[in-house]
Amino acid sequence: MRLASSVRRIGLTGGIGSGKSTVGARLQALGADLIDADAISRSSTAAGGAAIPALLNSFGPAFIDGDGALNRARMREHVFADPSARHTLEAIVHPIVARDIAQRVAQSNKACIVFDIPLLAESPRWRVQLDCVVVVDCSEATQRRRVRARNGWDDAVIDGVLRSQSSRTLRLAVADAVIFNDEDKLDRLHRLVDRLSTSFGL
Repeated sequence: MRLASSVRRIGLTGGIGSGKSTVGARLQALGADLIDADAISRSSTAAGGAAIPALLNSFGPAFIDGDGALNRARMREHVFADPSARHTLEAIVHPIVARDIAQRVAQSNKACIVFDIPLLAESPRWRVQLDCVVVVDCSEATQRRRVRARNGWDDAVIDGVLRSQSSRTLRLAVADAVIFNDEDKLDRLHRLVDRLSTSFGL
């Protein structure tokens, strides 16, 4: 990925329930171009998505729902039980996401591009492409409370998701800037983002 030197490239990451998506939306509202890797991934596994034929071939029709989309609940259980299945899933979806991101970057006319990447800490290739990594952080107890309230998942499912993501320690180790979001106060979070955004030219 090659961008003009005047373009600021910001990586945004955080664990589930951290408030990362809210931070990304705020930066977008302030004038950044937001490229959401997770949203691209979901689109690729929706009905008619680019990943569906390969997923059907690798995992079989049991993992495709009646609408022709990936059965996310079933796949989530499968990859938690079988790590090799996760590698297969990522080998299908990640190249599609990378191509879509490159396309969107090429079409962008903004001076600041924010890459919302849930697995940024696990992907060393990303760090060299970014000017700054912003980590949205909160305690694990807060993550669990928010995810339970938002998704209705039980503790076993939440445990599996947390295990599949990088540790809080690893995320913080790659951070150039940290937004600590342990409080459920949107105005406070917006103020923190607004203050940080000035260093990105927003």
